[in-house]
This record gives sequence, structure tokens and C-alpha cells, in this order.
Amino acid sequence: MTAIKEFGKRIKELREAKKRDDPAFSLRRFGQAVDLSPTFLSKLENGEMSPPKAEKIEKMAELLGVDADELLALAGKVSPDLPKIIQKTPVAMAEFLRTANEEGLSEKEIQKLTEQIRKRKKV
Repeated sequence: MTAIKEFGKRIKELREAKKRDDPAFSLRRFGQAVDLSPTFLSKLENGEMSPPKAEKIEKMAELLGVDADELLALAGKVSPDLPKIIQKTPVAMAEFLRTANEEGLSEKEIQKLTEQIRKRKKV
């Protein structure tokens, strides 16, 4: 399955799960909340349209109660704040990301490093 279809399928699953408890998640009302036409949203959910801009995906994630980075990755995009973060220290950030990738760090290991960094800030 292509990335476009995976993204659309995930949006549809999440929206329909929310719709069971909240009518605000109908195709029309959800589309209005994200500033997308119901036609576009329907085609998106059926894998017929490419994902919208990152900002719209972040809004979808917020409304659907999921992590925006998950949806952005499915859409083949990254959060707009990440390039700015990388550009602050491009050599060090690129080296860090490549090393983590080359070492095959698991998601759990990366989360552990993140927590260690957060704890360092609190001290």
C-alpha cells in the first residue's frame, strides 16, 4: 500500500472511531474544522489525494487526539519546526541523527535518551 493510501486510511480510521461518540467528526464537520472541503477529505481518506500541508495535518492530529508526528510521517512530511531546530546546529544535529540511525537505536532507547535530556533541564 502506498504512503498516500496509508495516510488516508489512518485518518479515516481515526475519524470514524471518534465519530461513533461525537457527531462533530462527520466528514463534513471534520473537514470544516480542518478547513478542508468534504470532497477533498473523502478523496484523501480513499487514497485519491496527496496529504495536505503539515499545518493541516497537525490540526487533524490535534482534533483526533493523536501525535502529529505520527500522521506527518505517514504523509511523508516533518513538523515545520524541525528544520529550524536542525538549522541552529546543523552539523551536530545531523551527526546525532545519523549516529542514532546507524547504531539502530530502538524507539524505546530514543525515548530513554529524551527523558535523560529532559531531566537534565530540570536540575
